Amino acid sequence: MIIPAIYSTVVTQIHTSQYDSIITNVGTANQINQIAKVDIPNELWEIVNGKKDFYTGKPYGMVQSIFDGIDEMQINTKSRENKQKLDVAFRACTTLKRNVQLLEVQIKNGCSVTENEAQLEEIRTITALFSDIMQDFILAETESADKTNASIKKSSLVLSFLQVVIILFSLAVSINGYIIVSKSIKQPLKDMQSLSTEISQGNLEARVNVPDVEELSPLAKNMNSMAEQIDILLKKNIEEQRNFQKAEVKALQAQITPHFLYNTFDTIIWLAEQEQTEEVVKITKAFSNFLRISLSRGHEWITVQQELDHIRNYLTIQKIRYNDILNYEINVNDELADLKMIKLTLQPLVENAIYHGIKNKRGRGHLIVNVDYKDENKQFIRFSVEDDGAGFTPERLAEVSQELESGSEDAEKLSSVYGLYNVNKKLKLYYGEKTEGLKIESEHRKGSTISFIIPVVVAEEVNV
Repeated sequence: MIIPAIYSTVVTQIHTSQYDSIITNVGTANQINQIAKVDIPNELWEIVNGKKDFYTGKPYGMVQSIFDGIDEMQINTKSRENKQKLDVAFRACTTLKRNVQLLEVQIKNGCSVTENEAQLEEIRTITALFSDIMQDFILAETESADKTNASIKKSSLVLSFLQVVIILFSLAVSINGYIIVSKSIKQPLKDMQSLSTEISQGNLEARVNVPDVEELSPLAKNMNSMAEQIDILLKKNIEEQRNFQKAEVKALQAQITPHFLYNTFDTIIWLAEQEQTEEVVKITKAFSNFLRISLSRGHEWITVQQELDHIRNYLTIQKIRYNDILNYEINVNDELADLKMIKLTLQPLVENAIYHGIKNKRGRGHLIVNVDYKDENKQFIRFSVEDDGAGFTPERLAEVSQELESGSEDAEKLSSVYGLYNVNKKLKLYYGEKTEGLKIESEHRKGSTISFIIPVVVAEEVNV
């Protein structure tokens, strides 16, 4: 389709240029013919009769305009024959100029009127000859225009023929393409439609044969891969749900390990033997409340206030046990008290800070729990547990971060980070993309900060 357009454009430009040159030459030829045949003889006649002289008249200007016109036509004319005619016209114009000069000399020398009229008649003869030459030139240019017109007609026929050939070729290609494409696409599409139906009905074992069609083979492969991936993801999801249920049971058991129970009861006995009745009541009450919130009647969602009470009970027990090495404080925005969150997310972080941070340093340690809005729009809550304990080495920090991200496939083998891993997994399962999980910042021998961010959840948004 591009070939006729290019051909038409080029031919049109050529013919337009030819026509423009011909019309310009014909117009110029008529103009200088009028000057030579009429204007110059009339101008010289008035000079001969004494009405004008060569200074007030314009015979030389007229002759010069003829020369200029001839020069212009020489440039525009492409025909060799027409250039020869213009050469003859140029010589005739030169003769005309010489005779005009001769007439001027005769008038200046005071020749008789009869002699001047005879010279004027000679000039008229030359202008008549020049006019005949111009008429021949105009006729030749007209013939050139006729030839150009014939060329245009021929080009139009060639262009029409090309267009007909291209249209027939396009129709043939289209019909052939329709037959081939229809045949090669129809059956694969029908097979893939059947596959999608099978998948929608739950048959994830169904597969489609990959067709020998470049455009459809990737689609068929992707559909087979999609069915396989859906099957894998469903099985993985079921397994993750099972792991999560196991993790929940283990998380609850981790909060009430025999070691923690024994140590708490030993502390109560020791306080009783020392007759520290107030401390016995305090630790027993804290331990009872700790267990009550841990169980929370099977509910997964509790208020922020309940979660913090759970931490306070735990820290009360640990403070009595590690009075010489542990100080703590809890900073919380009171506006957050009634908002809902997943239970048992802070206690593992506090436990980690005590057992892996503060107990491993010399001297008294300080632990801070901060709870506040993360953003001005109050859409997210930030929880953080800070300690000034032993901290992580860079290598251990990298190892722990890796275990938190990839430990899900072998969760039972996690040891020191099991509590953190459990919290991290729970956050991502319940809050999805709205949380990034646990973030650990630590400097060796200076302490650690473990934090997480969750969206604001009110009671009406969860089944409590």
